[in-house]
Amino acid sequence: MDTESTELPQGDEKRTAVRDMFDAIAPRYDLVNRIMTFRMDVGWRRAAQRSLDLAPGSVVLDLAAGTGDFSVELARSGHNPIAVDLSYGMLAAARASEPRVQGDLLALPVASGSVDAAICGFALRNLVGLDPFFAELHRVLRPGGTAALLDVSQPDNAVLRLGHGLYFNKVVPMIGGFLSDRDAYAYLPRSVSYLPEPAVMLAKLEAAGLTDVSRRQLSGGIAQLLTARRP
Repeated sequence: MDTESTELPQGDEKRTAVRDMFDAIAPRYDLVNRIMTFRMDVGWRRAAQRSLDLAPGSVVLDLAAGTGDFSVELARSGHNPIAVDLSYGMLAAARASEPRVQGDLLALPVASGSVDAAICGFALRNLVGLDPFFAELHRVLRPGGTAALLDVSQPDNAVLRLGHGLYFNKVVPMIGGFLSDRDAYAYLPRSVSYLPEPAVMLAKLEAAGLTDVSRRQLSGGIAQLLTARRP
């Protein structure tokens, strides 16, 4: 992905760039995540899984599954995860032994009303569009099914926002460049501009037909958790 361009990619160009980027960083993805978040990402993922309030043996889509963090924990908790990711490199590097399929989150290879829940970690800003993704969530969830969507955020507190901005925009690309791919981790802070304001994302979830829509900030606001239910 060309991080020198002033314009971030859109449409099919974005889809291809994101896929290629994650193929490239897959081998050291987990290591970089743990280091740059000080392992806070582990707690964020657990909070997202708890928010689903799953019955034993639930079928859960692990969307943008990456190397399988959610799938490992879901299986350990007695559920049946199905991992979906656009990046073959990520799926090939997965630590989970559960079912995995390469696919686009805007056209999920899953029957309508067939899953109990869906969970997604840090992928909203990498999608070509949120409206078709939220529509797909509504389609694949059974009535009463739940969704939990994690992504980065910015603290409301001005001091925390300043400190986080310096770390996210300056330090994270340095860590990523040293341990993995410089261009990919330079893109990471810039990709936040793809995310609409929180109120807009909540409205989009409701417009897709989902209910009980809510947003919770995590770790002082550096991450956010969106939850919703198919009525």
